[in-house]
Amino acid sequence: MLGGTALCAVGILNATSVGAKTLADPQAIFAPFTLPDAPNMYRSGSGVPGPHYWQNRVDYSIKARLDAGEHRLSGNEVITYTNNSPDTLDVVWLQIEQNRYRADSRSNIAGVLPSETTQGMVLEGVSEMIGGVEKAQPYRVSDTRLQVKLSQAIAPHQKVSFRIQWHYTIPGTWGGRTAVSKVQDGDIFEMAQWYPRLSVYDDRRGWNTLPYLEQEFFLEYGNFDYSVTVPWNFTVVGSGALLNPDEVLTKTERTRLAQASRSEKRVLIRDLHDVTNPLSHRQSGGEVTWHFAMQNTRDVSFAASPAFLWDAERIDLPSVSPWSGSAKQPRLAMSVYPREGISAHGWDRSTDYVKHAIEYFSSQWFVYPWPNAINVGGYGAGMEYPGIVFDGMHERDPELFWITTHEIGHDWFPMLVGSDERRNAFMDEGFNTFIDAYASEHFNHGEFAPKQDAEFSPQTGNPARDIVPILQDVHAPSLMMAADDISEKYRHSVSYFKGAYGLKLLREQILGPERFDAAFRRYIAEWAYRHPSPSDFFRIMDSEAGEDLGWFWRGWYFTNAAPDYAVKSLQMQKNGHVHVEVVNYGSLPLPVHLRLKYVDGTSSDRLLPTEMWRQDSAVLLTLPADKEVVEATLDPDVVIPDIDRSDNTFVVPSVRP
Repeated sequence: MLGGTALCAVGILNATSVGAKTLADPQAIFAPFTLPDAPNMYRSGSGVPGPHYWQNRVDYSIKARLDAGEHRLSGNEVITYTNNSPDTLDVVWLQIEQNRYRADSRSNIAGVLPSETTQGMVLEGVSEMIGGVEKAQPYRVSDTRLQVKLSQAIAPHQKVSFRIQWHYTIPGTWGGRTAVSKVQDGDIFEMAQWYPRLSVYDDRRGWNTLPYLEQEFFLEYGNFDYSVTVPWNFTVVGSGALLNPDEVLTKTERTRLAQASRSEKRVLIRDLHDVTNPLSHRQSGGEVTWHFAMQNTRDVSFAASPAFLWDAERIDLPSVSPWSGSAKQPRLAMSVYPREGISAHGWDRSTDYVKHAIEYFSSQWFVYPWPNAINVGGYGAGMEYPGIVFDGMHERDPELFWITTHEIGHDWFPMLVGSDERRNAFMDEGFNTFIDAYASEHFNHGEFAPKQDAEFSPQTGNPARDIVPILQDVHAPSLMMAADDISEKYRHSVSYFKGAYGLKLLREQILGPERFDAAFRRYIAEWAYRHPSPSDFFRIMDSEAGEDLGWFWRGWYFTNAAPDYAVKSLQMQKNGHVHVEVVNYGSLPLPVHLRLKYVDGTSSDRLLPTEMWRQDSAVLLTLPADKEVVEATLDPDVVIPDIDRSDNTFVVPSVRP
């Protein structure tokens, strides 16, 4: 939407004529802007992966067993690590987030109740697999990190396989993201961060080994084959596809799933009667092993409980979908939840929300690549993992819609586009909040629009007004501040809200939907299953949209700059024109509309582009006016975050009431 000021003449005013406020400095605003990461052979100047971009790969084979009575999960995990880097690696680093629950973990430095601690991840053995023979390897545990010393360094383009055996006690509800909680019909186990996971080794930092302080993750991509052994009366759902339905599901359940694969409305796979009926299970004692697989993903999670109701319905996606599953594994939107979630305005609608989110985001941005999408109603951490999200069993409309859509949206950011959540929260929470705000407008003719929750425009519902306190807060962090350094006070208002609103400004006020959408889709497509940096994002948006947006990146992302415009005077001229004196006090000169109101009550708008302020911050506009102008207003519809609107309107004194 950037453009010239056609039908008007522009004059530069003397700065002394604009009053007490200080004018913005154009030279500072539009100075050349250098991004943190310089282009190189790995990351190009256009923002796409460079000709020699590389990324390491991790494939997992995991066999886990859940001891429901003891609240204990044990695992035997084989990891195959492929070194695609140009470097030789003598160690590998893994993340063992369960150590976060140890009393002596870094995140518990301020103290924690003894009842809310565990022993963390207990390692029973670490061995390297060489020529079919396993050899125990030395390792070092440092808080939530595990370093394994290799018997022989991994040369570029070589692989290594090693086995880790482990167990841990599952935290109670205080675990949040990995938890067990009690409901009427049994325990619900929400299993996330449940196995040792490879850290990222990349071209920007080498090993990424930040300790886990509950600020989410940065992970490599690969294929997962995992199985979970549980008591006979448990239902298990997990990331990816269930590979052995004949062994774990009854004929009735399989028939209902087949029906769901053809249905646009939810089909109950397990209903309330099934939950209380022992005969509704495949067997009547012992244990059952559920086998799952997921390809080209950075993580997997699962949930297990005897209390789950289960419903599902078909996901309709383009035939060019990247998923290569077979017809025997239909793509389904699914929900599992206990009886406490049953409600016409609660979990009875959950799967409709999942279906809508997957289909809408697929049509708008990038086709969903995995077989199923699952919403789990449990303790309710509001947390996302590839193909599965964990929400609250007691959530009801509209909050259930908003949180479901938000968490499902994370399948795009950062599960598909694998940015570093540990350092760049805005590329995770901000990008996702941006896309799910539009999803609220799209669902059922705007049934739950606009999105109004703690993540987006929480006060008035108008983000242009609600962001102003953050822009004026001298203590507020910038979007580029590392996630671990952003306090809880600012986490939602900055990483989520400001991160999302910046994209909304780009789309609706700076570039326009057509150019923004094309550039954003290119970004997603180029960086799907890869690790983009903020610089990569900024560059690809510049290149694809055809704009040098350095002034916006500097102002909105690296600082907390804001727009602040004023109309200083309005004077009719005898030659059928009007003079309007406008000034810029702000360091973020967004495109702004000027509305002229005429004596007969009609009005006209003109767009004042950002370029108008490149040489001076006080401008005299000469605009055509075939009738008397009585009022001039900047940003009359309140679509930009002008931090002082008291001077945005000038009314000709002779027509004041």
